[in-house]
Amino acid sequence: MTAESPELPLAAAFPDADREQWQRLVEGVLRKSGVTEASGAAAEDALATDLQDGIRIRPLYTAEDGAAAPGHPGFPPFVRAGRPEGTTVAGWDVRQRHVHTDPRQANASVLADLENGVTSVWLTVGDGGVPVSGLEQALQGVYLDLAAVVLDAGADFAAAAEELLRLYTASGAPLGEAAGCLGADPLGLLARTGDDAKLRLQLESAARLAERCTAEAPGLRALAVDALPYHEAGGSAAEELGTSLATGVGYLRQLTGSGLGIDDACRQLEFRYAATADQFLTIAKLRAARRLWARVAEVCGASPAAAAQRQHAVTSTVMMTRRDPWVNMLRTTVAGLSAGVGGAEAVTVLPFDAALGLPDAFARRIARNTQSVLLEESHLSKVIDPAGGSWYVESLTDELARAAWAWFQEIEGAGGQAAALRSGMIAGRLAETWQRRTDDLARRREPITGVSEFPHLAEPPVHREPAPAPIGGGLPRVRRDDAYERLRSRSDAHLAASGARPKVFLAALGPVAAHTARLAFAANLFQAGGIETVQEDGPVDAESVAEAFARSGARTACLCASDAVYGEQAAAVAAALKSAGAVRVHLAGKPGERREEFTAAGVDSFVFAGCDAVEVLSSALDVMEVA
Repeated sequence: MTAESPELPLAAAFPDADREQWQRLVEGVLRKSGVTEASGAAAEDALATDLQDGIRIRPLYTAEDGAAAPGHPGFPPFVRAGRPEGTTVAGWDVRQRHVHTDPRQANASVLADLENGVTSVWLTVGDGGVPVSGLEQALQGVYLDLAAVVLDAGADFAAAAEELLRLYTASGAPLGEAAGCLGADPLGLLARTGDDAKLRLQLESAARLAERCTAEAPGLRALAVDALPYHEAGGSAAEELGTSLATGVGYLRQLTGSGLGIDDACRQLEFRYAATADQFLTIAKLRAARRLWARVAEVCGASPAAAAQRQHAVTSTVMMTRRDPWVNMLRTTVAGLSAGVGGAEAVTVLPFDAALGLPDAFARRIARNTQSVLLEESHLSKVIDPAGGSWYVESLTDELARAAWAWFQEIEGAGGQAAALRSGMIAGRLAETWQRRTDDLARRREPITGVSEFPHLAEPPVHREPAPAPIGGGLPRVRRDDAYERLRSRSDAHLAASGARPKVFLAALGPVAAHTARLAFAANLFQAGGIETVQEDGPVDAESVAEAFARSGARTACLCASDAVYGEQAAAVAAALKSAGAVRVHLAGKPGERREEFTAAGVDSFVFAGCDAVEVLSSALDVMEVA
């Protein structure tokens, strides 16, 4: 660098790299992995990942892939934030959920949370929560002028809202300074219960609450647009967004039809979305949600000031596991981070043991502190839309918004959210989506750490006091670990009845280098079904395998080796195992051209990456459970 040339010359010393050069490098890597036919764009496509909703994640994004300009924080289309300052001033609202039916227990957990970093209370009232008459005791000692209260009262929302408003008045707190959400959600209740007998009356009651809040408590929102029922029924990100838009539009029609102006009607809605451990998808979903709602509000005639969507993000229950629940801490941390980065105004991190029953004090503390670390130590709220400008995130936001808008239009074309729920259209669509995902889970294309991958059979189970049963009758509630949980329960029953878990003998053939990879694969696979794996210290062959199998105490076996060793030993070892009494013999790997030879020798099934693990494990347990 010289005085005549102040710019740094380093970049000029290197030629610009183009996409074609990068693709050629990818071709070289693919050739080393055995993929020889991919070149150019096909090589790049080989590294792409397919998501739900027809979205495909490419391995490389450039400026050419950028979507339309997302605008500025606090201005339409609100992609970057609902307010100009985002959450930089006070951070987001740390909102924790309470599901106790005993008002005293609920009060103790509410006060403990508020004293240790939580800024608002999300309280289940009525069916499955504290009774409406116990709301006063549950909130005893809570400064209602400081802590926002959010109600989840199901069909009892009107009575619960009236009681909360009475408590505000009785406490002396100015109603005009009250904050939170009364939680009226008649369409969400229809989705949960399938019962629309009182829907019209519930919508009218919700509209009256909205009118009262507008007149007396502008800081309170009367209605919650809860998209969790659709996420928890197995819906995709776009389906969650589309149903939330249709629900929001249904409420706008009701509120404006009851006499509220469109701006006031928009201000009465709070939207609730799931945050998952898929970091970038969650970020894009929250950004896309604000963009989509801004468009709805614009078409409805709302002013820009009223078009910003207020968001409450809740860590997903679908992703939570009952086995190895400690891993849920990692999942909820990533989900909470994603919600904050995505711009949610309120975030709920569910305790890691929430899938097992009522969370204990330690789990609640970890959930609180997860957000405290993100806010106070990581300073995550100090940057507005930190993912903004990323070509990948902007492209994903755009694709997700388009897919969600198409689904929203389908629902509107079917007569709106209520009609689509009544007809079963939404339930059918979500069921199809979940079935596709279930297949991915069964084949471990979507792995679940601690459950379908790296399970720990010897880990003591975690027990919690049973939680109140959630309301049902409508859309189902699913979990990613459902199929594997059923398998593990069968293993537990076998252990309780016989004193030992079902076992499979792993027959390692050939040298260590030849069998290690498939030995690890097979152990991981069978343990995912609660099947204990047993093996010798060294390799076995046709002469030694019978004695080794007898020592194992197993009734089934699995051969583990390289393809080359299989060609030399698999048939003889399989035959020896059958002669030794093995009721089923598996082989780890694809059979290729030797299928008939191996099958004739006694191999009953082949297990490999991408096989239906749930079916393999279920049939294996069927054999092992035979007396």
